[in-house]
Amino acid sequence: MTTVAAWDLSPLLRMALLGAVLALVPLAWIALRHRGSAARLRALTALTLFLCFDLVLFGAFTRLTDSGLGCPDWPGCYGNASPLGAQHHIAAAQSLLPDGPVTHAKAWIEMLHRYFATAVGVLITVLAAMSWRLHRRGTPGVISPWWAGATLLWVCMQGAFGALTVTMKLYPAIVTAHLLGGLGLLGLLAAQSQAFDGPDSRPLALPAGLRRGLWALAALAVAQMALGGWVSTNYAVLACGDFPTCQGRWWPDMDFQHGFTLQRALGNTGDGDYLPFAALTAIHFTHRLMALAVLAALVLMAWRLWRLDEAQARRWACALLAVGGWQLASGVSNVVLGWPLLAAVGHTGGAAALIVILSMMLMRAHRGARQVLPARRGTQPALAPGVRYP
Repeated sequence: MTTVAAWDLSPLLRMALLGAVLALVPLAWIALRHRGSAARLRALTALTLFLCFDLVLFGAFTRLTDSGLGCPDWPGCYGNASPLGAQHHIAAAQSLLPDGPVTHAKAWIEMLHRYFATAVGVLITVLAAMSWRLHRRGTPGVISPWWAGATLLWVCMQGAFGALTVTMKLYPAIVTAHLLGGLGLLGLLAAQSQAFDGPDSRPLALPAGLRRGLWALAALAVAQMALGGWVSTNYAVLACGDFPTCQGRWWPDMDFQHGFTLQRALGNTGDGDYLPFAALTAIHFTHRLMALAVLAALVLMAWRLWRLDEAQARRWACALLAVGGWQLASGVSNVVLGWPLLAAVGHTGGAAALIVILSMMLMRAHRGARQVLPARRGTQPALAPGVRYP
């Protein structure tokens, strides 16, 4: 089998041009549907968020179908911009290992993920350029361009982690970081989508203690998502094949030291030995225990929001309960049904939805706090017009 260089930048320009062509479709749609610079910027932010959510799901599908090394070099496929030009290389690899990491189907899945990611990167670049141009013109209704600038920097780092995922042969810490980077990108775009003034992004006035609780919930959710990524990238989902027990026990044998060693290759310990099954059990069981804490925090936050007796807060409470229930059902399904692809992708989708919901809530709560006018000493704080404070 021919050795393939991990890095081959010769198709980079063609990949970038293809991404730009793909991005022209949503850009043209926005230009035709919306009038006014601020309206177009807002629509581009919302559409980029939607496409980024889809990209995260497709990335999960790529990982879960073992297509991450369908093209073992970066950014192209055996030095070509598409699998069409690499058919003989792919055929040779597939003939040696028919069910191995390189097949025609897996190559196309991997490259479609790269094309999609490139197009989203182009959209974020346009978003940043529009934000700075409108900011310099003093266009009303435009949010700070630093949001889009930070998002552009983030997507560049996300692209770097995507490249390292391939060139470092699915190194678990890198793959997990790539997954978290995609969720972080979603969070940035979701926050920006709620920073514009409009009827569908009204400020959410919350007591200071509840705002702090929302931040704590977000931090807990991110920690759980990191654990979930660690489970998936180490293929530890089936380490516990029953529920609610694990291997028929409430506390199975576990090896936390090897399980949570970050600096190691896939399937190996830090010393290069085979990773013991007890390490996979520790990874899985820790994620399961943290899920209980996150679910409890979600229910508590939903209850606190419902008690505010305000329509918007109650809608967010229902959204939190819905995504919590989805994550519980899809997570248990992964275990008891043997990790079916639909449930696995759906579980990643639930995590992505939770990040979007929490980011939107945090931005609206931030705007609600800023619209509370300073009060005179000894009086209750006054509200800006149109803001209801519980």
